[in-house]
Amino acid sequence: MSYFPITKKDQAEMLETIGIEHFGQLFTAIPSEIRNPPIELLPALSELEAQSWFRELSEKNINVKNHLSFLGAGAYEHFIPSIVRHMIGRGEFYTSYTPYQPEASQGTLQALFEYQSLICELTGMDVSNGSHYDGSTALAESILMTLHETKRRKVLIARSTHPDYKQVAKTYLTGTQFEVEEIPFGKHFELDLERLKKQLTPDVASVVVTSPNFFGLVEDLKQVETLVHQNGSLLIMVAHPLSFGFYKTPKEWGVDISCGEGQPLGLPLNLGGPWLGYIATTRSLMRRIPGRLVGLTQDTNGKRAFCLTLQAREQHIRRERASSNICTNQALCAIAACVYLASLGKTGVRRIAELNLENAYYLRSAISSFKEVEVLIEGSIFNEFVVRFSKPIEKINQLLFKKGIVGGLALERFFPELKNQMLLCATETKSKDDLDQLIQALKEVLK
Repeated sequence: MSYFPITKKDQAEMLETIGIEHFGQLFTAIPSEIRNPPIELLPALSELEAQSWFRELSEKNINVKNHLSFLGAGAYEHFIPSIVRHMIGRGEFYTSYTPYQPEASQGTLQALFEYQSLICELTGMDVSNGSHYDGSTALAESILMTLHETKRRKVLIARSTHPDYKQVAKTYLTGTQFEVEEIPFGKHFELDLERLKKQLTPDVASVVVTSPNFFGLVEDLKQVETLVHQNGSLLIMVAHPLSFGFYKTPKEWGVDISCGEGQPLGLPLNLGGPWLGYIATTRSLMRRIPGRLVGLTQDTNGKRAFCLTLQAREQHIRRERASSNICTNQALCAIAACVYLASLGKTGVRRIAELNLENAYYLRSAISSFKEVEVLIEGSIFNEFVVRFSKPIEKINQLLFKKGIVGGLALERFFPELKNQMLLCATETKSKDDLDQLIQALKEVLK
């Protein structure tokens, strides 16, 4: 293959076009002190020595198997049936990549078709894509869908949405003509409806709400949905997917796009990934959906066959016509979610959701009796809630860790005004003894 280098003239034209003098100016966002970090490599190691070194390094990690963890905030410890790991470990799935040739990829295509079908059943929406990178990029791409569909220029995002999701969405829109505004939350972390009414101007393409929100509160979206659609805007709902096993689905709330993080659906914490994002929408927005859709059809012999019905990825079609420039998806993670949902079934998903509710409510009720603690969320919750302590959260978490417990998230990290407030999480993986152990530990560290 011939290689054609970029000439000095080519480089000069590129620099002039984008309005800079040298390519180094493209990296001004990176602090100068970390642009060229020193790389200190270890001496050469034998295979045996390397294995020992990596084992020692891994032992520095905190494992939820030997520490009770009550940390959630977007990454959740849920029970994963053994069949999930077994199925995705099969060579047919584990080693496969993009199904460019349908006739040679029927197994992968069927698995992704089943994933899409299960996400639609879970959310109640009409169409799901074949998965996305993670919850944050799924939200960002959902926002782009609404901007392109409405031809408007502004997006409203609830401040109670995951801070990382908001940051990724804003990054996506950096350098464009589009604007992002946040909708504040009230005393109990609920969406501020009065502010929403004032911010809903004719140039708003969509409104992003989260329920359960970042603080664990389950929002009542009835009035929100009415206000948004009366304004001609679209409604995006970000949510923990297992919450649909108990609370209303996005379809029942009347939203236009449902998206979020699929990690709770059979994926371990994995130090932050790989996970997957899910996107589900209405039939009217189907051609705006990023990525690809797997469809069911018939082959020339009249037999059932699977194919890529819509391929809006830049890897499949010309880049300028693609709905997204993300050029792959999380197929193996999507198959894991498919196996997880299929193995639990409707009854299992509902039971998992109920256990999350029961554990969170039990923990909230027990902690609310402490004099040193103020429970700040009084409404419906899923598996998280906020409490204010009389001591700094960092100090409390240090003391809990000495007792083998990973405490909750210090909210001051993301919300400076929420001083001494902690987001606590209790999923179905916690027994009553586990919850009582945290309750007793808190009594001791708060003395």
